[in-house]
Amino acid sequence: MAIVSSHTPDDSAKPKAAKTKATRSKPSAPPADAETLQPLLSLVKGGDMQPEDIQAESAGAATDAAITTTAPEDSLRPQRLQDYIGQAALKEVLGIAIQAAQSRQEPLDHLLLYGPPGLGKTTMALILAEEMGVTCKITTAPALERPRDIAGLLVSLKPGDVLFIDEIHRLPRVTEEILYPAMEDSRLDITIGKGQSARTRSIPLCPFTLVGATTRVGALSSPLRDRFGLIQRLRFYEIDELTPIVLRTADVLKTPIEPAGAEEIARRARGTPRIANRLLRRVRDYVEVKAAGAITATLAAEALELFNVDPCGLDWTDRRLLSVMVENFGGGPVGLDTMAASTGEDPQTIEEVYEPYLLQIGYLQRTPRGRMVTPAARRHLGYDEALPNDGSQMTLL
Repeated sequence: MAIVSSHTPDDSAKPKAAKTKATRSKPSAPPADAETLQPLLSLVKGGDMQPEDIQAESAGAATDAAITTTAPEDSLRPQRLQDYIGQAALKEVLGIAIQAAQSRQEPLDHLLLYGPPGLGKTTMALILAEEMGVTCKITTAPALERPRDIAGLLVSLKPGDVLFIDEIHRLPRVTEEILYPAMEDSRLDITIGKGQSARTRSIPLCPFTLVGATTRVGALSSPLRDRFGLIQRLRFYEIDELTPIVLRTADVLKTPIEPAGAEEIARRARGTPRIANRLLRRVRDYVEVKAAGAITATLAAEALELFNVDPCGLDWTDRRLLSVMVENFGGGPVGLDTMAASTGEDPQTIEEVYEPYLLQIGYLQRTPRGRMVTPAARRHLGYDEALPNDGSQMTLL
């Protein structure tokens, strides 16, 4: 993602640039002056740059690397901390941090949110910016491939702004090292020149709040992880927490629904608000075509059965994995490659997509010898609970 252009302005463009500079009456002040930013932009561009173009390049950096959230789904996100449903412990910790920062008139401390996908990490970052009365700029770690990408974002931040980086564990090493002084000392360190003529220049930045989100907190390097003042985990939601979320989403979508229907959808949502909202849309489509009126528990169950989502949230592939293990291998133990060959699924897909939820609800076990189906999974699928030879290896006699 380019922040500045890769070509040097030609001679024919210089008079136009000078004219633009002369007609400007009051340009907005960047975090550092043009003379200070000149080496930075020359460095990331790989050539010379006119001082009058600095403002346009800094604005382009923010537009290029950051994402403005204007999707229709944004209306489903709560705007205030008090409207955020669930995660009571997290809300209490962040509420205290917000009040303390506001009383000192300081930016909020850097925050790292980790947990499974779909639990509301992006929503929480937007809420923090709303509570602090600042702007939230959203980007992803894979989009920050080169130093100039993160440099343009940092230079464009205003005092107190929130910079949200999703999947922060995928940050390139060079980009990560640029963040170290920015997080600690609000400065951007750059190296100008090469060899013996190389020198370091520090550019002051406005104090800001970095909110990082990741599903793999262990993949973060220790220097980056230790620079976050707050490290919080988001847990899966209970049914009584997901039910109000479904009711609120239905109200935003102007879809009539009964509390029992919302509870039925929440029961099959795997403890994840994102899945609950997706299932609600599918049930809404079913009711609009096949029935009329509000979504009841019966209609919700019929619709979700049509979409192969059972009362425990298992889909067709989940049930097929368990059924193959029971019918073909007596419940296990079964190796990952054997499961992949038997079901036609990719081993990595089984390990990273399907197994985590089956392990979480206690339907699957991982042993040194392979995967095994638990008695609870047998009961759910309607098989005999007894394991052959108590799960041990079958004898020849």
